[in-house]
Amino acid sequence: MTNPYSMTADRPVAEIDVDSRAVFVTRTYLHLFGAILAFTCIEVALFRSGVAWSMAEAMLGVPWLLVLGGFVLVSWIASRAAHNARSLPAQYAALVGFILAEALIFVPLLAQAFVRAPGAIESAAVVTLGGFVGLTFVAWWTRKDFSFLGALLRWGAVGAILLIVAGLVFGLNLGTWFSVGMVLLAGGAILYDTSNVLHHYPEDRYVGASLELFASVAMMFWYVLRLFMSRD
Repeated sequence: MTNPYSMTADRPVAEIDVDSRAVFVTRTYLHLFGAILAFTCIEVALFRSGVAWSMAEAMLGVPWLLVLGGFVLVSWIASRAAHNARSLPAQYAALVGFILAEALIFVPLLAQAFVRAPGAIESAAVVTLGGFVGLTFVAWWTRKDFSFLGALLRWGAVGAILLIVAGLVFGLNLGTWFSVGMVLLAGGAILYDTSNVLHHYPEDRYVGASLELFASVAMMFWYVLRLFMSRD
């Protein structure tokens, strides 16, 4: 796979000094945790105010696969923004916009989870956190460059979109196995993103790096939650 930064003049973090690399990694994960906290606060505010229930009712009036397609599309846009945005304001704009978009897209799924599967949100959050920590540990411990996963992830995303479109057109039911596949895809994305943080991102792209990590974590949480809901 071609390194997305190889055609630029930016030096990847693997080539800078240890102290600068540590600063980059620290900034990246602080922004990631900030994004997760902001997402959580937005969802809490929406549900406590009661706005989320009206939103969920309106959004559930459209085919559910369209919501899934919107989720995949927004994640793809976030990934492109993380790779291509060069200025810090552009990176912050992409991050804030993505957090808001994810918060809105998650509303109907969270509303259904509250009603149909009490406790599923907390369980899915714990599993997602465990998966993220475990995969991050693998990437850090091995120091392996997982950039070869990029092509597989792109084809996996294309396949997911085609399945969603087929489901809309032909009435296919994308059930448990689709969610399992998407959880695996999200896991691969976390490995790939973490590898890029360690090896390939330029040192001024920490906001974009955190955006892409957040997109992968959000995707894993989405489909883990769907798996928990499917048991009830």
